[in-house]
Amino acid sequence: MQGSKRGMPDFVIFFVTLLLLTIGIVMVFSASAVSAYLDWGDSFYYLKRQLRWALVGIVIMIGLMNFNYYRIRRYANLGLLFSLMLLVLVLFVGTVSHGSSRWLNLGFVSFQPSELIKLLLVIFMAKSLSDHQEEVQNFFKGVLPHIAIIGLVCLLILLQPDLGTAVSIAGTAYLMLIAAGARVSHLVILALVGAALVPAAIVMEPYRLKRITAFLNPWADPTDSGFQIIQSLLALGSGGLMGMGLGQSRQKFFYLPERHTDFIYAILGEELGFIGASFVLLLFAIFLWRGFKVALSVRDNFGSLLAVGITSMIIFQMIINIGVVTGSMPVTGITLPLISYGGSSLVFTLAGIGILLNISRFAAVK
Repeated sequence: MQGSKRGMPDFVIFFVTLLLLTIGIVMVFSASAVSAYLDWGDSFYYLKRQLRWALVGIVIMIGLMNFNYYRIRRYANLGLLFSLMLLVLVLFVGTVSHGSSRWLNLGFVSFQPSELIKLLLVIFMAKSLSDHQEEVQNFFKGVLPHIAIIGLVCLLILLQPDLGTAVSIAGTAYLMLIAAGARVSHLVILALVGAALVPAAIVMEPYRLKRITAFLNPWADPTDSGFQIIQSLLALGSGGLMGMGLGQSRQKFFYLPERHTDFIYAILGEELGFIGASFVLLLFAIFLWRGFKVALSVRDNFGSLLAVGITSMIIFQMIINIGVVTGSMPVTGITLPLISYGGSSLVFTLAGIGILLNISRFAAVK
């Protein structure tokens, strides 16, 4: 059970979050100013929208930082059910963009249900695994029911289609099973099944297979399937050690697609160089360290698993995004947490960090 004594939230996590958010806001403006002026007649268009979402996210983060995380348990099942309904709904009435139906337009705001379910699934998994702690080592009673739910969520997201988010969710859930104490033999089986399902998911969609061939040799088709990754690598290479200078990117002049969203790290590397890009990686590494330290220090199993899930959710997404931008992974659409432009990703990421900060108030972290 959770202890009743509350301390101060983890300052390192809080500071790193605000620093990454600040870097993101600056880079969103730098990467989007040219296209925003041509598309909307306002160079500050994306900056103003990102600032609004950042303000909303910070308010939610601070609110959740002061809301006892243990009380969230009671809403875990209902939250998962609600988000599953939204995932089904988006397949029928979602806004189609770049060939994917990922957005629900509510009139006054649009958001991605997949961003919401990432957080709500983590909360559900933390509650369920802590409630059935004795059964986690039993494959049929403890592991299989959770795998079925994760599989359903990933299937609905793959139908949008969105392979990157599905992989991120599966990876986060896998780490939570490890943290909960699942047997190594069961985890190995799951890893082998997952390794077999990813190629199957790729073959199901011709564009994914095209991305794999582009990943293996982007210069074989430099004007089509390999274009984006080539431009990303050119941006990173042009940055050198120190970068070309803030605002001095050349790739943002319509060479690199998705420059202020999925590929913003390439613009960051071009303008701030190896040092700037490495500094961002260092900040995420510090976030990982402190997040897992909170998980190890909190007294109750629910809080520990929740801290593992939230930290893993953010770090998995970071790894996939930077892996794509650097040509280490096939291209898939997923944002860089706290850095990329995007309201849904930003708000729900900050909400998750707010819960993590609240958990840290009950943890003996030094």
